[in-house]
Amino acid sequence: MGKKVLVTGGCGFIGRQVVEELLGNGYSVAVLDNLVEQVHGDSPPRQHPRAEYYIGDVRDSALVRNALGDADYVIHLAAEVGVGQSMYEIARYVGANDLATAVLLECLIERPVRRIVVASSMSVYGEGLYESVDGTRFARARRCKERLKAQQWDPVDAEGKPLKPLATDEEKPVDLASIYALTKYAQEKAVLIFGEAYPVEAVALRLFNVFGPGQALSNPYTGVLANFASRLANRQRPLIFEDGQQKRDFVNVQDVARAFRLALESGEAAGQVINIGSGKAYTIRQVSELLAEAMGLDIQPEILGRLRSGDIRHCFADISKARELLGFEPSHLLEDAVGEFAEWVRTTDAVDNAAKMRQQLEARGLVS
Repeated sequence: MGKKVLVTGGCGFIGRQVVEELLGNGYSVAVLDNLVEQVHGDSPPRQHPRAEYYIGDVRDSALVRNALGDADYVIHLAAEVGVGQSMYEIARYVGANDLATAVLLECLIERPVRRIVVASSMSVYGEGLYESVDGTRFARARRCKERLKAQQWDPVDAEGKPLKPLATDEEKPVDLASIYALTKYAQEKAVLIFGEAYPVEAVALRLFNVFGPGQALSNPYTGVLANFASRLANRQRPLIFEDGQQKRDFVNVQDVARAFRLALESGEAAGQVINIGSGKAYTIRQVSELLAEAMGLDIQPEILGRLRSGDIRHCFADISKARELLGFEPSHLLEDAVGEFAEWVRTTDAVDNAAKMRQQLEARGLVS
């Protein structure tokens, strides 16, 4: 049986680690990536000597067919990433994420593979899962504008009583709060629908906040930990919206890469949507302070007390399904791996673009 994988977006932060994981486990790999400047800057990323590379856009069907070659599997990572930016560069995100996925799937009709694994996102959940004081499960919690204007950040029930955040499982209904989330859900559903119609098994992994060495520190839309790192590396205070007590799940890129390999190999994963996270909740302020300490800096975050359009309050992963179907267990928790990340940041040039990002959002009325 062949073991060749086409990895779209294989030059990106997650993609490079996935390529390493696959090559280290007996797969051969082809990579298709358009090397978007916002992610890669002016310097092309290092290419692995044992992988094949095809440089260009997934929307180029001729290039996709060429890159597919004799591949047995596809891992589809190629996407524009950024909740805030997606709210004003709408055509860019829909084109790069959804149209590109459509082109890839059309190519797979002509040249099918055994399985495609697509990178989805925790952003499709909107707010995470909550329960009321009497134990009632709230799967569609929403924050009202009046409370947000009063800087009352946490969602409440219909009687104004507080809701307790719970680990979010895959049974929670999708509740899209940004254009980015919309495009990721469209990617996920397109791949799963395709897998039902054609003889190609399909799996969607909903990734939570991925961190680790190799992130694009100069891209302010790449993720909160990278954003904090670029600020701290330039001796600037990390910028935190709301009050910093919002909770997220941070999962190491090495664990994510292993999850993609397991998703290729697990027979039970076919047709499934699976959370990939650490299974732990961290406040955003806590993350900032952990990173500053690891970098040996006494720099406190700047708490903005303002709301960014498209943001949600709490969302962290229930990974029971990943454990059951994939045998997945995270092995690089944030508190243990932040030192390695900080050491890598020290050796990397990081242009701080966080203030520019904030200005772009404010200019379009996306910060209140």
